Amino acid sequence: MSSQSSKILKFGSALVIILLALGYLAYTGVQESKSYYVTIKELRGMGDGAYTKRLRVAGNVQPGSIKRSGTNMNFTLLENDQLLNVIYNGTEPPPDTFKDNAQALAEGHFGRDNVFYAKQIQAKCASKYAPQSQTRSGANSSTM
Repeated sequence: MSSQSSKILKFGSALVIILLALGYLAYTGVQESKSYYVTIKELRGMGDGAYTKRLRVAGNVQPGSIKRSGTNMNFTLLENDQLLNVIYNGTEPPPDTFKDNAQALAEGHFGRDNVFYAKQIQAKCASKYAPQSQTRSGANSSTM
């Protein structure tokens, strides 16, 4: 082999190794960020598959179930008479709209102890997005 073809072979080998490493990092990044949306009932019926996947579960926050401790929080989601205990250990405090009866979405993983461990939560207060009612009865009347 000549020195020219030896350099090309070394360069090609290094390029293949770099491309394989980048491909591996891209694949694991996609697998890590992928999450499945399930209902509480579907979560209960997933069997062992529920423990290995990153999941998103939605429901209404059961009144009186919120227990806060800094950025950590325990609460219960309710959906069609199905209850799910959730432990949130996030890096950010829960949103201001997170309160009793709020619609909430928890993202994380389901533990074998039947508790959902959330890394992120989102909340929407139903009353905040409801249409405003006309409370001022004489607002549109004119004085003559």
